Amino acid sequence: MARHEAVPVSETGQETNEVDMDIRSLQKPLKEQYRSDPNASQITMRAKGGQTDAPIACSVDLGRAIYQAEAHKGVGGAGAGACSGDLLLGALAACAQITCQMVAAAMGIPTERIEVTVDGRLDLRGTLGIAKDVPVGFEDIHLHFDVIAPKATPEQLRALREKTEQYCVVMQTLMHPPSLQSEWVGQD
Repeated sequence: MARHEAVPVSETGQETNEVDMDIRSLQKPLKEQYRSDPNASQITMRAKGGQTDAPIACSVDLGRAIYQAEAHKGVGGAGAGACSGDLLLGALAACAQITCQMVAAAMGIPTERIEVTVDGRLDLRGTLGIAKDVPVGFEDIHLHFDVIAPKATPEQLRALREKTEQYCVVMQTLMHPPSLQSEWVGQD
């Protein structure tokens, strides 16, 4: 993304942008509220998958947006849309990238680029039930951060990495899985 307007400078003399300048002021009242009322920080997020007319596909309703998903080509899907594995990796990439942006802004680290690529490796024999010794799901996931911050010190970059990994919700959820229960309704 090219900048054509004047670049603001932070109090430390580093280039910044409006998002960088506003992140602390945006979060300050939220942090104050959550400190004074911890119950206000408790949220429940919801996603709902529903059947569509297309075979082995569904719509995913997040409440604010609806996405289409389908089975991966490797298990019989058409291969034209995102599969659930793509959505999982996409959620991790988005969370890691946004977290890194927010941490960099909060730390006053000017960045030229923050891109996150996520690769997940799985063996579809597990998913298809043809090899009992092969796990169902991703065997490993690799995140690659491409951060261009030429004015950042090595110490700042180490802290950026540490805090990004510490506060990335999806990364932490995958590293420390929560309890998971399933409930079936509509059964006779």
